[in-house]
Amino acid sequence: MACLLPLILPGCGTTNSSGNLPDWVRDPYTRYNRQAYVAAVGNGSSRETAEKNAFGSLVSGFNMRIQVDERVSTLYQQAVRNGIIAYWSENSAVGSMISIQAGLDSLLGAEIGDVCNDNSGYYAVAVMNKANAIRIYSDLVGSNQTMISNLVDMPLAEKNTLEGYSRYQFAATVADMMVPYVNLLSVIGGPVQGFKRGDDYRLEALGIIKAIPVAIRVQNDRSNRIEGAFAKVLSDLGFQSSVNSSPASPATRYALDTNIVTSVVEFPNDVRKWTRIEVSANLVDGSTGAVLLPFNFYNREGHPASQSEADNRAYMAAEQRINEGYAKLLSDYLNQLLPKR
Repeated sequence: MACLLPLILPGCGTTNSSGNLPDWVRDPYTRYNRQAYVAAVGNGSSRETAEKNAFGSLVSGFNMRIQVDERVSTLYQQAVRNGIIAYWSENSAVGSMISIQAGLDSLLGAEIGDVCNDNSGYYAVAVMNKANAIRIYSDLVGSNQTMISNLVDMPLAEKNTLEGYSRYQFAATVADMMVPYVNLLSVIGGPVQGFKRGDDYRLEALGIIKAIPVAIRVQNDRSNRIEGAFAKVLSDLGFQSSVNSSPASPATRYALDTNIVTSVVEFPNDVRKWTRIEVSANLVDGSTGAVLLPFNFYNREGHPASQSEADNRAYMAAEQRINEGYAKLLSDYLNQLLPKR
């Protein structure tokens, strides 16, 4: 990291107030050898703006964006803070380098070569030595490919678990973070061998979900309506589901333990019939007994004359809450699940 950070700091430049701009303002390759460097010029009302625009021009010259999807970047940086990157990587500096770079508009290995100005403003040229960049980005991509290999290398019994799913999902995140750097290398140094994109790992993660059964155990249901709502959510996300199965066996390691409580509610001077429904559902890891994801809510529904119809409306509202709220909650949980250290 100490070796890399100076490369993105501006170098000493020249200023020119006479109005005679150097040739590199028109064409940076009059000063920098095209075979050895990539260069781009930027201008602005201040030196800082000119240098920033020069870095931006250098990035756009590769027809790529350095910044990746915000959700992916946030998840990656969260993993850096939690020490997960350091645990899975053989190069402890990799996470810090990518985390810092994700917030920059410049490139690792790029620097400001020259600066000048005239009455109209400032000009700066950003340059990147190709050989140096190939070394930096090849090491960066190689270290992350090793990290991905560490993440996805596990026995089948461990793979077909939520932990295995999270490892493949995070492998996809790491691969996504590498795409801009792989693209850059393909321009200046040839294609990266053996690189798989994030969607390849997400497809494998989906296969893992389909191999994970979840036992649904519901107490005090009415015509299996709440059970059916949860089963639909699990099925839509790819899980297998079974009813009232024991979580003791490996085939049903995960269970959704659900309890329903309904009660009559009366209000003074209100002739309508009211029913309150409370639903408590916990996704449990049967191997440890740990609650992985709690989900609790209550609704109150009424009817002008019929208590049974009030009950029916309460169940309908609960089904809708599960179809919408639990589907989003579980999906978000799975997408943000990080591999354990």
